[in-house]
Order: sequence, then C-alpha cells, then structure tokens
Amino acid sequence: MGMSRAEIFAKAKEIAEIPYDAAKEPDVKIPPYNGAENSPDPWINGSSKTPATTVRRTRELNKVCDSVLDLIGNTPLVKFTRIAKAMGLDHHDINGKMEFFSGGGSIKDRIALRMFEDAENEGRIKPGDTIIEPTSGNTGMGLCVVAAVKGYNVIICMPKKMSGEKINSMETLGALILRTENSAAWNDMSSHIGLAMRLQKQLPNAHVLDQYWNVANPLAHYDTTAEEILEQMDNDIDIVVCGAGTGGTITGISRKVKEKCPKCIIVGVDPYGSILATPDNLNDKSERSDAGRLKGYQVEGIGYDFIPTSLDRRNIDAWVKTDDDEGFACARGLIRHEGLFVGGSCGTALAGMVKYLRQSGLADPSSEKKRIVVVCPDGTRNYMSKFLDPAWMAKIGMSDAKDLNLFPNAPSV
Repeated sequence: MGMSRAEIFAKAKEIAEIPYDAAKEPDVKIPPYNGAENSPDPWINGSSKTPATTVRRTRELNKVCDSVLDLIGNTPLVKFTRIAKAMGLDHHDINGKMEFFSGGGSIKDRIALRMFEDAENEGRIKPGDTIIEPTSGNTGMGLCVVAAVKGYNVIICMPKKMSGEKINSMETLGALILRTENSAAWNDMSSHIGLAMRLQKQLPNAHVLDQYWNVANPLAHYDTTAEEILEQMDNDIDIVVCGAGTGGTITGISRKVKEKCPKCIIVGVDPYGSILATPDNLNDKSERSDAGRLKGYQVEGIGYDFIPTSLDRRNIDAWVKTDDDEGFACARGLIRHEGLFVGGSCGTALAGMVKYLRQSGLADPSSEKKRIVVVCPDGTRNYMSKFLDPAWMAKIGMSDAKDLNLFPNAPSV
C-alpha cells in the first residue's frame, strides 16, 4: 500500500525544512529555461508551424454543467467605455478580456486544465498521484481546482510575497503550500522552482507539470483564448496588450492572432524588476522611481528573473515597462470606473496600453481609431488585503501615480 496523502504532505514538509545538499541529491536539476527558441518542442521553437494537438472547448450556457471544469475559459470581452473616457482615450475602441470570469478565477485555469489533460492522455499521470508546481499563485489555484475534481494531491511551491488570499484558497482546495524566500534566484535550489524539483525526486508518484516549459501552456491560449478574442472582435484587431510572466499567454495569443490578423500589433507589458522585455536595456531603470533590473516589485503573477521556455518574444512588436504604482492606480481605476473587480496585473496591462499609445502618438484625439484588446488575467479575490487596502498601500509607500495624469478626464469626487 502506498503513502497516504497525509504521509506525502508530512514528507514534503520534512524535505522543505532540510537545506539542499548536492552530495545527497545529485540527480536534482533545475530545467535550463532559456526562451522558446531553445525549446525541444518544434512548435514552441518555431521549426514547425503546426502544433501536435489542438483542443477547443466550448459550452452551451443554457445547459447544466457537469463540473467547474466546464466553466474554464469562454470569458467575456467587455468594452472599457468609461475608463477610456476618463483617460482621454475614448477615440479608440478599447476592450478587456475578463479572465476572472473563468471557473477558477483566472487565465491560468486554461493552462492548468490543458496540462492535466495532456498528461493524462499521454499516460504520465493518474488520479491519486501528487502534482507539484512552482507558481506565483494563479496557476496553482487552477491546478488545485482541476485536482479537486479529478482526485489528485497537490503541493504548491511559491514565494513568500504572494498574497494570503491565494494561500487560504488553495489550502481550502486541499493543497499543501510550501513557501520560499522572495530573494532566491530562480536557479537557486532554495527557490520555489528548486524546491519543486527536489520534491519530485523524493516523493512517490510525483510530477511537476512545469508551466515554464510545458507546451500545453502556450497551446491553451493558442487554441482557446486567442480564438475567443478573434471571434469576439470579428477578426478585426489593431492592438493586443498583454502582460508576460511564464509567457504562455502572450506566446499563444500572439501566434494565433498574427496568423489570422497579420496587421495586429502585439504589445508586451513587463514590470520593472523583471527582465523579460526587449531590447534588454529597457529592463535597466525606471525613469520615475528607483525600480530597476532584478529589484523587488509588488505586482503579482507577471514578470520573471529568467526567460521561460514557454515565452516566445519573436511575435511581440513592442515592449512597455511599468512601475507598481501606475499598475495599481489603473487597476483601482478599472474598479472605480467600470465596476470590474480586476487584479493588479490587469492594471499593469492597462498602464502598459496607456504608455504605448502615448509613445506611439495614438493618445492624440485626432489619431486614427484603433480596435484594442487588453488581456486582464484575474480578479481582486486574491488581493483584498493588498492593493485594495489603502493601509497596505500606505505601509509600502505606494504612490497614486498622479504625476502620470492617467485619468485627466475623470469626474471629480
């Protein structure tokens, strides 16, 4: 008889408390993440234009769903009419892809389900096994939702900066959460990635699905998110604005959109502190704060200190860097003006859109109308004690970004 769930979790805690020892764990390796062009998968690295598999889920809204898994994806596109006016950008058609309407509350539900189903179909995992994932939270949440329905154990390894709401939700879903220091570099064995790889080697029937490497990550967005956006916009899009973290979202969306709408400009948004933007010197220093290369930042679920293999930057036409305060100001603005309870990275994407339009001369009211989609990854559920809380904002010294004049036409209150 194998180990029980309680025994597996107890063993995982024991492993996490013991510092890594290369002499005792010589087989533990962190994957060599280094951008999509270095992936062994031919679709990811660009040597093949056709992915190995295609999966598109749809649902009939007037039918009873079998489970929460039927509610993943198929999210609405919402016009940003009021905030566009407040920002002085209402000469454009600006829309938000609202992923917090997905079953598990974020865009990462899509990749969680796809990684599970691909692994099951290939015979790599089965119910009762233990799934381990290094994550900033939303992928972990999606995995926990899928695992709860399908019957798997889940261990999530995540940095300490991530919100308590994420921890509480995943623990309620039955997961074990193991936290690592924020300062640990991605390729350090004390990082959340290093800990996940150690656990996989020492626990029975344990698997790391690995969102940073797994082709199912960008494929989920190529097959579903991008297709939904194209259908909702009648295949007529001028600009897509999307944040980058693991890179799966922007990689999958950009590839499909470029295939069907070649004129579309893809804008990648990356917070200062992360190093995903190109050219590389964009990552060096903010012009308006002390934020810069590999310095800590507060927005969650976006940016990294390495280039994930699931990130293909070749289809991204422009990169924009953002500071924490402008992202949080835009997130709070979306809530205030549109009544949409978005997460911080949604504000970061919107702030990136504003910067791109200003830099490109498209903020001028006389400029040509553009049809724009801003990808909004999650909602406020995970951040009630963070950027929604004025006391937290004050505690960390977060400004309101008034110097950027983000809402020049907002009504006074």
